[in-house]
Amino acid sequence: QVQLVESGGGLVQAGGSLRLSCAASGRTFSNYPMGWFRQVPGKEREFVVAISWSGGRIFYADSVKGRFTISRDNAKNTVYLQMNSLKFEDTAVYYCVADASSVITVVPGSWDYWGQGTQVTVSS
Repeated sequence: QVQLVESGGGLVQAGGSLRLSCAASGRTFSNYPMGWFRQVPGKEREFVVAISWSGGRIFYADSVKGRFTISRDNAKNTVYLQMNSLKFEDTAVYYCVADASSVITVVPGSWDYWGQGTQVTVSS
């Protein structure tokens, strides 16, 4: 059974930093793109960032570019999201995603696997 387990969420003041981790199990994800989406109540899931299997291609949403950094350790089947200069509007549940194809897309429905989500709350 495929599992993505996020960790690292929490409460932080505006301007602060958090580091999210996503550990994948049940399948070797070293060949899969992985990424992060986020969602606030009443809104659709929003693309944040994605990384190709090799790490050679990375795509950021404009809203996080320059503040967030994604990386992956394929030996550990883990992807990380370093979030700096956090803003109140970054408050959301953050979901780790992975896909069995090589396609990277901002469309939530195109990603095959989802974690359970981790809450990030930024106080203003």
